[in-house]
Amino acid sequence: MSNPPVHRSGFVNIIGNPNVGKSTLMNALVGEKLSIVTSKAQTTRHRIMGIVNGADYQIVYSDTPGILRPNYRLQEHMMNFVDTAIGDADIMLYVTDVVETADKNEEYIEKLRRISIPVLLVINKIDLSNQQELEQLVEQWQNLLPHAELFPASALEKFNLDHLFDRIVALLPPSPPWYDKEVFTDRNLRFFASEIIREKILLNYEQEIPYCTEVVIEDFKEDKDIYRIQAVINVMRDSQKGIIIGAKGSMLKKVGTQARIDMEAFFERKVFLQLFVKVTPNWREDKRKLKQFGYVEV
Repeated sequence: MSNPPVHRSGFVNIIGNPNVGKSTLMNALVGEKLSIVTSKAQTTRHRIMGIVNGADYQIVYSDTPGILRPNYRLQEHMMNFVDTAIGDADIMLYVTDVVETADKNEEYIEKLRRISIPVLLVINKIDLSNQQELEQLVEQWQNLLPHAELFPASALEKFNLDHLFDRIVALLPPSPPWYDKEVFTDRNLRFFASEIIREKILLNYEQEIPYCTEVVIEDFKEDKDIYRIQAVINVMRDSQKGIIIGAKGSMLKKVGTQARIDMEAFFERKVFLQLFVKVTPNWREDKRKLKQFGYVEV
């Protein structure tokens, strides 16, 4: 009799600079929209896990905020999520694209040079490039990270992701599953409700407004046929509150309608959503508030 296949399981952590497509890549690999995606930098603020299960493997993907130089305490905690991801991975996915220069954030490139785990380097958005430019980029990255395996890909077009997926499975260490095989994320429904609302804020407001807001789910009632959700959008100043609400409440209503439609698709049931706006001065520098909002580990 042949022996049953060895079960493999591991943590595949995704890091990279803002706007290179990390969240789009993880959503494509997981097959679920777990991370919000916009064209704005700093869209991802938390570390979000997406879990893919097979008969003899479990991949625990982890999306992280884009690498940046912190300007305030919130961003410092965002970068802590990135540093933690480098420290506890079984496989590291470093995502770049055909637009950014290969030597950006040399500090993190150096960290990747020093780690002993497999590094898979994804050159994303190759649909925006040509063969000659891509070959030059591949050569640059091979010189920068000689031990990394390179995967030109397009997360948006789902091009070459099969090869990446197969390589990830092959590199997983032998291990029983870390999570129940029915679980596909470490986050709860409240988290996804708040992220959906935050995505609509990023899409509907310009300049600094989205970066001064934090969404908190105050109440989440799961009735038989409907979820009843109350959410508070925290801003830092009265002027921002007025912009979020809009003339006669028009902008807040627009955000609420868009968020409710997406929530109903994600939760697969009806949603009754109420949005409120609250001024919480300087919350991005407030240790107590950052802990309350989930940016500081308890």
